[in-house]
Amino acid sequence: MGRLGRSVASVAEELGVCWATAMAAVEHHGRPLVEDPKRVGRVRSLGIDETSWLRAKPDHPTLYATGLVDLERRRMIDMVRGNAASDLRRWCKGRDERWLGGVKVVAMDLTESYRSGLNPHLAHARRVADPFHVVRVANRAVDQVRRRVQNETLGHRGRKHDPLYRIRKLLVSGAERLDERGHDRLLLGLRVGDPHDELLGVWLAKESVRDVYLTDDPAEAAVLLDKAIVGCLEDEVPEIRALGNTLRRWRTEILAHHRTGASNGPTEGLNLLVKKVKRCGHGFTSFDNYRLRVLLHTGGVTWPARSKPPRIRMRSPHSNA
Repeated sequence: MGRLGRSVASVAEELGVCWATAMAAVEHHGRPLVEDPKRVGRVRSLGIDETSWLRAKPDHPTLYATGLVDLERRRMIDMVRGNAASDLRRWCKGRDERWLGGVKVVAMDLTESYRSGLNPHLAHARRVADPFHVVRVANRAVDQVRRRVQNETLGHRGRKHDPLYRIRKLLVSGAERLDERGHDRLLLGLRVGDPHDELLGVWLAKESVRDVYLTDDPAEAAVLLDKAIVGCLEDEVPEIRALGNTLRRWRTEILAHHRTGASNGPTEGLNLLVKKVKRCGHGFTSFDNYRLRVLLHTGGVTWPARSKPPRIRMRSPHSNA
């Protein structure tokens, strides 16, 4: 249930015991492994991201949890209930000051609650905006403009044969990844479905944001980002100006990626394993059980050595044909 991420119910049925007995064994043997301070050790690069752990019900909205990841060793350090600044601040308050002092870099998405939640305990760490989430903000602006222009010109949501709906995936793809046919389809859709060039403008703004990550030079990246911010803020389209304001607020964190090389890629990879545990459990109602199961599967637990079964070598099949 920890190493393989299997559900408690399936293991209990296989062993011929009830669910409570199997879960009690997980608590008894797994809790010391998770709470062992040697499991975490020193962390220099910390990743922060949220995942939902309980879907919305009539008596409460969707509940989220904040995962904290060691980016260098690619393991989940801990999981905290909630995704507010106070939740992250409360977790930091419970850590040792020397351990917090060893954290030099914190990678996160463009969530204001996480940025403010790092104060005051991790105020010394350099904060890095994850490149994937920065580009996703630009792609979200493209989708917003496309949907608005679609409704203003045709009076309905995108349909199969609408020109803008047919190029929706090309709009959020990198320009350098499009072949000649893709460029022709993109330009044709914009010419037919974008009468005031609003979608073209936000597409160019999105490409200017992506250009920031085409270079490894921090000085060149700063020039490209400043050009993108100025261009967005001077545009008449409200979605483009909103994108410019976001880039301006997160300018320091965006450029920190070029100096540290940090990103939330390991965190996103571990989130897939977290969702695997969630699917295998068919829903969790106890956050403590959820946290235990996630950390046992993704927390870098040192499992006792197990003897491997003997390998029987057989002669390969022979055919007379």
